[in-house]
Amino acid sequence: MLTAEKNRRARAPKLLYRSIDEHIRWLEKRLSGFDDELGELIRTTPLWRERDELLRSVPGVGKVLSSTLLAQLPELGMLNRKQIAALAGLAPFNRDSGNMRGSRRIWGGRAQVRRVLYMATVAGIRSNPAIKTFYLRLRAGGKPAKPALTACMRKFLVILNAMLHNKTHWQTPALISPTSPFSPLLGAVSKHGCC
Repeated sequence: MLTAEKNRRARAPKLLYRSIDEHIRWLEKRLSGFDDELGELIRTTPLWRERDELLRSVPGVGKVLSSTLLAQLPELGMLNRKQIAALAGLAPFNRDSGNMRGSRRIWGGRAQVRRVLYMATVAGIRSNPAIKTFYLRLRAGGKPAKPALTACMRKFLVILNAMLHNKTHWQTPALISPTSPFSPLLGAVSKHGCC
């Protein structure tokens, strides 16, 4: 809504600027209050605090991604990798019909989680060695940038899911070659099929 109001201001007559600006300030104040309330809830709830600490131990995961996952994807750590990817809208679905074979695309799921995860993955490609290695391997294999980034988003989510499932903090992997068969999440490989 805040973005919509800012866009509306750009097209509105100057006569309405003052009232739109007041509404934008009110929205920003309310959003700030909600962020503070959510942060307080995370700090005072033992389960959320533990999950927040696990999530934030990963390079590329900050306050925004952690609180978004806690609030809008509470199933994280309880589902397997395919289920959690589908719930977040990161599972590739086919577009087949009869003999026609269409391309696979992601769709559905929780768009807000996907938006925040996108930005965290962009940061993760720079700061997280496991995600960076995976991204570079996909790009070297000829995958276009956006599908490679989407694949990294899914991998990032699957790693976070496994960490919460196993209650394991992030451990920086040893130097992994782009073709290494080893998991980038040392010590958190699940026996239950969640990653």
